Amino acid sequence: MSENWKPTACVICSLNCGLEVQTEGGRITRIRADKNHPVSQGYLCEKAQRMDAYQQGRDRLSSPMRRRPDGSYEAIDWDTAITEVAARLAAVRDAHGGESILYYGGGAQANHLPGVYSQSTLAALGVRYRSNALAQEKTGEAWVQARMFGCGMHHDFEHAEVALFIGKNPWQSHGFPRARLVLREIAADPNRAMIVIDPRRSETAAMADYHLAIRPGTDAWCLAALAAILVQEGLENREWMQAHVVNEGPVLDALSRIPVSAFADVCGVDETLLRAAAWRMATAETLASMEDLGMQMGVHSTLGSYLHRLIIGLTGAFGRKGTSYAFVPFRPLGSGGGGGASGKTSSTSAPGERNFRRSPVTGFPVIMGLIPCNAISEEILTDHPHRFRAMIIESSNPVHSLADTARMREALRALDVSVVIDIAMTETAREADYVLPAASQFEKAEASFFNFEPEANAFHLRRPLFPPREGTLEEGAIHARLCAALGAFGEAEIAPLRAAAQQSLDHLAMAFMQLMGANPGLMRVASALLYSALGPALPEGMGNAAGIWGVAQLFAGAFPQEAERAGYAGPLAGNRLFEAILDSPSGVVFARQQAEDSWQRLRSPGGQINLYIPEMVEALQALDPQGPPRDPDYPFILSAGERRTETSNTSIRNPDWLRKGELVSTLRVHPEDAAMLGLADGAPVHIVTRRSRARTLVELHEGSRRGHVSLPNGLGLDVLSPGGEVQRHGVALNELTDYRWRDPIVGTPWHKYVPARIEPVG
Repeated sequence: MSENWKPTACVICSLNCGLEVQTEGGRITRIRADKNHPVSQGYLCEKAQRMDAYQQGRDRLSSPMRRRPDGSYEAIDWDTAITEVAARLAAVRDAHGGESILYYGGGAQANHLPGVYSQSTLAALGVRYRSNALAQEKTGEAWVQARMFGCGMHHDFEHAEVALFIGKNPWQSHGFPRARLVLREIAADPNRAMIVIDPRRSETAAMADYHLAIRPGTDAWCLAALAAILVQEGLENREWMQAHVVNEGPVLDALSRIPVSAFADVCGVDETLLRAAAWRMATAETLASMEDLGMQMGVHSTLGSYLHRLIIGLTGAFGRKGTSYAFVPFRPLGSGGGGGASGKTSSTSAPGERNFRRSPVTGFPVIMGLIPCNAISEEILTDHPHRFRAMIIESSNPVHSLADTARMREALRALDVSVVIDIAMTETAREADYVLPAASQFEKAEASFFNFEPEANAFHLRRPLFPPREGTLEEGAIHARLCAALGAFGEAEIAPLRAAAQQSLDHLAMAFMQLMGANPGLMRVASALLYSALGPALPEGMGNAAGIWGVAQLFAGAFPQEAERAGYAGPLAGNRLFEAILDSPSGVVFARQQAEDSWQRLRSPGGQINLYIPEMVEALQALDPQGPPRDPDYPFILSAGERRTETSNTSIRNPDWLRKGELVSTLRVHPEDAAMLGLADGAPVHIVTRRSRARTLVELHEGSRRGHVSLPNGLGLDVLSPGGEVQRHGVALNELTDYRWRDPIVGTPWHKYVPARIEPVG
């Protein structure tokens, strides 16, 4: 075994902390933190120690697969697969338009280059609609931010006096650099404070100065009460608001009439505690706040995102060190669409003209270029003339991860053609017409575009640890072949770029500009074209990084000041940045900025924060004084997906991930609820919803709230056993959920608010 440590990254959460690993054969044998990583700086949590489980997945593929009429699969060669997939997708496009093809995915955790290369294939097919996991969680937040700030936001907890977490447990989910260290620092400092809004006594809530242990689904009532206290007690930052806020009048009026005591009763939180938490936020010099899935997958999630940002606006917690700030993305995560960029959710169309700002059947707004995940089955299972008739699904598993698994399976089989690009035979792949096997994240150049740091923003291009598995291709090669088969470009376009790339990146830049000037339409397929031309000129194993050259050019053009501060200036700054990325195996700082620069990035009128969204104020005024809906036949509220120490994301399909002795998919129940039902720890039960039922084991958990139960995320996968049989490990959560349980504005699911009952087995 080589003693050389190789830089790479963890692929479990969005932080993608830097790792150094040792390998032997095809395995990762030793793992430690990478002190040279510019963001994680030697930080690591315990989950990264099991990275080899991802690489050793039992259901990995080694050949393209084609579905037979009887539902079984046969292996086919790559030339046949590319030819047939391109022909069948083109046939749908030619008959019904590219808008009848839906693209889902674009990259699993820390596997984002498919999202770069897929743009070329989608352009070649004329695809207009997309969706991915962000539409499960973040579109309500994006819709609100677009209309209030006009920019993306993140939060500086490292320097904040007060940290507010809404439906978030950063001890497990992280969400900002060195999360556990920062949490400990806040908890240990008597001059700082932590406020957590969460029904559970999570690891983070246990460290908090103020734990607002709300009833499940009452986030909006709690946030409305906090905002109302700020206004009614005169705690808002009036001087700051006069300089930075507009359209506050209707909002302040609405908040002045909120019945705080009644809302506290709905939340199940003592009013005195609510007022103390509001006072602590208002009197802090700096406040950083963050929401996550606990709220974003619950009742009134979009309203909750709005109220969260009202608190930011009322306390002046933006554009200063230790508050929220507008980050500088290396590449935007969303593209196109109305709500993400402009805040609009509809547009005027001429008679007979399609409105691509909304989904074709359900009419949900397109936000960040995405339609709601929960609407996909409705967009397929219909006789509507504009229904989706084909899907391309990449590095994603919607049959397992989207609400209502049975209905999603039905929808996939109703399509004219479905294509999955993935490393494994996932639950979704088992329903597709074609499965194209990709190399794993450790067998090609890969990266993540979650670049949210407040001052020194970094990008990490990872080098491959292993050669690609026989029979697989990296996504750049898959999409380049598909584009060529679709006639998007050919050798005549590739040859001059390839020749220039062999000389230098500066020659490539000139040749690229000349080619695009002569044929501007090629810009739509530039990423796949670059893979074919630049990929062969890159160091061995780094061909999949070719598309990053284009991303670097776009970034340097869009953010010249930030790039220059990081050392990349001049007309060829993008080339210098790309060279630095290639030469920095632990990552490189690509932008430098200050929190105060955030005001330059606000795209709202006058560079001020708009507090008034009419639909949100109406929703606030319409909040039911009785609280969220309840179903007497299903008296418990199930959180379908809780991050725990033993769980991961579903990219890791290998049950070897679980340590020996770890329980799988236990149902956490408060001991008093369990006693009421006559259940002991470890008792077998069925968790039952109106959609389905699943068998699991009870785990008595003092941190649970009465009436609130939870199952872990990342489990319930159907994977191959050592003997070759397909076995399920844990509860498949979305067999219990319903696609109709969703936010009425943006369609995000109610995964954290699933009415359920518990039935003892036997």
